[in-house]
Amino acid sequence: MGSLHHAPSPTDLKVTIHRHSKVFPSKKIERRTMFLSNIDQVLDFYVETVHFFEANDEFPPEKVAERLEKGLGEVLVAYDFLAGRLSCYDNDDGDEKMSRLELDCNSAGVGFAVASSEFCLNEIGDLVFPNPCFRQLVIGDLEKLSIEDRPLCVFQVTSFKCGGFAIGVSSNHTTLDGKSFKAFLENLASLTANKPMVSTPCHDRRLLAARSPPHVTFSHLELVPFEAHPSIFQEAQNLDIKLFQLSSDDILKLKSKAKCPTTTTTTTTNNIDSRKITSFNVLTAHVWRCKALSGNTQDPEMASTLLYAVDIRSRLNPPLPPTYCGNAVVSASVNLTLGELREAPFSLLVDKVFEGATRITDEYARSVIDWGETHKGLPLGDLFVSSWWKLGFSDVDYAWGRPKYSCPLVVYRKDIVLFFPDIEGVAKGVNVLLALPSEEMVKFQNLFHKFLD
Repeated sequence: MGSLHHAPSPTDLKVTIHRHSKVFPSKKIERRTMFLSNIDQVLDFYVETVHFFEANDEFPPEKVAERLEKGLGEVLVAYDFLAGRLSCYDNDDGDEKMSRLELDCNSAGVGFAVASSEFCLNEIGDLVFPNPCFRQLVIGDLEKLSIEDRPLCVFQVTSFKCGGFAIGVSSNHTTLDGKSFKAFLENLASLTANKPMVSTPCHDRRLLAARSPPHVTFSHLELVPFEAHPSIFQEAQNLDIKLFQLSSDDILKLKSKAKCPTTTTTTTTNNIDSRKITSFNVLTAHVWRCKALSGNTQDPEMASTLLYAVDIRSRLNPPLPPTYCGNAVVSASVNLTLGELREAPFSLLVDKVFEGATRITDEYARSVIDWGETHKGLPLGDLFVSSWWKLGFSDVDYAWGRPKYSCPLVVYRKDIVLFFPDIEGVAKGVNVLLALPSEEMVKFQNLFHKFLD
């Protein structure tokens, strides 16, 4: 049975900022501009993550800040665009709505702050639950700065009274996706240990340039222009926030359910292809069903659209380099009616989730990119699953060790569900975070446990 986390306390970490500075590449870098793909173009917002570390006698927080600041200067030689700024220019046809962003690699610097909290690490509550007060551990509100003044990446090192500390990172999403952000952290971590970088980033974002002329070969009903949905980035109000924990045994139970033959009134099919029964697919199918059936509208003919991100690096022809640095994800999209979600066997739901990723071929991804040549928008559905489950940020090994836990700071919306790893590691289980109106949350919670039994 999946257990339930409750919101922790305190609500104020009593953080004091002691100094602000900028970190520049440690070597002089020739100024240049960097092309941004149509996938990058629509992601001009900040992703905030916090990485918690227990006390290390050999690395007090002051030494960590010193090593981190030095390592940042070194890693920015290879990631010079992070020390740059966004700039905007009009496209050839003069349409202001389709003006483009690019990266001005001008070495203007990455932000760096040193702070302290009046609490010990073990006093700030459950690290797994994204407590709103964790926002005090990152430098926020960067969007309020003018585009030429906005740093694309800011670090904050916050020490706790026990000697533990947190590293908060705020990075503009145009610069990195989850996979390339982890590679950046691994290279930074290696440099803090006075070791060479572990990989060389590929900066050629024109590998994801649109075709000329653009050739949109799919309908892409999942993509919605910003002007058709102006509130797409707004955080919803009056939502209950809960975190559901599933153990590795819970995941195995869902996999067993998915292996049951599909039975109709006339036939019984063979078991579902075992390749489809992944931890992600069964968990996503489970959450999709519970979320769809917890809504106020239960017309059996009403469709529910599920979206989730798919890495396209290995799906293109030819494949992108594994170290491609930038955003290389598009959204898989699948639909079922509420009646199907209620009555269909679980194996069919898992099969449907799997089907979404199989559609992401080279041609499909190129069609998405070409759609972005004449539109600015993002995928929109009834449920978007954002999985941080196996990104591996907690596996990054710095000079002072690995994080006790790493987590994003999230914007709560009822159409987004997040998967986080367990604090004991991916093998121990997964946490599901969602925000719903109170009445729907009660229904979701009941269905979550009902369908898990």
